[in-house]
Amino acid sequence: METMRMEKTKEYLESSYEETVWRNADTVYRLAYSLVRTRADADDIFQEVFLRYMQSAPAFESAEHERAWFLRVTINCSKNFWKSPWVRRRVSMEPGDMEEAAAQNTRDMGEQTCGAGGVDLALIDVVKRLPNKYRVVIHLFYYEELSVEEIAAVTGAKASTVRTRLTRARRQLKALLDGNRQWIKEGFHV
Repeated sequence: METMRMEKTKEYLESSYEETVWRNADTVYRLAYSLVRTRADADDIFQEVFLRYMQSAPAFESAEHERAWFLRVTINCSKNFWKSPWVRRRVSMEPGDMEEAAAQNTRDMGEQTCGAGGVDLALIDVVKRLPNKYRVVIHLFYYEELSVEEIAAVTGAKASTVRTRLTRARRQLKALLDGNRQWIKEGFHV
């Protein structure tokens, strides 16, 4: 048992930067996109996370340690993004421009979404409306399939706090989905 653990540790120590990036790229991008809501901003966060990885060159003991490090750094970079003066000074678009941007975003997302099509898009849109602290736990629990204890370790919150946030997020999602039922049916012909 100990020999297997030492071999896995050696494997992670010897993996190249490129292998590590490929292993974690999807996870980092999905979480970044979930937290910042736009592709361009998610691209920026993605680059920042891997730049930090290259600069700090952490030695990972296991796959879990590596994944937790990338999730934590992605969350931190997303928090820094929301605090930046650039984001605070953004001006909202005119209503007509907003509708056009939403339609373009729906078309773009449709190209990348598989499964039930429009229903997936509606769910993603509703999840993106949640406050950041709820979006993080929903993403980590459902998309990254982390346990409550793993989410607590990654976010630095207590497990009971994570459970509370999951419960509150589910309630808010239900309310948002119930409130948008007609929009979902009209917009996606469900």
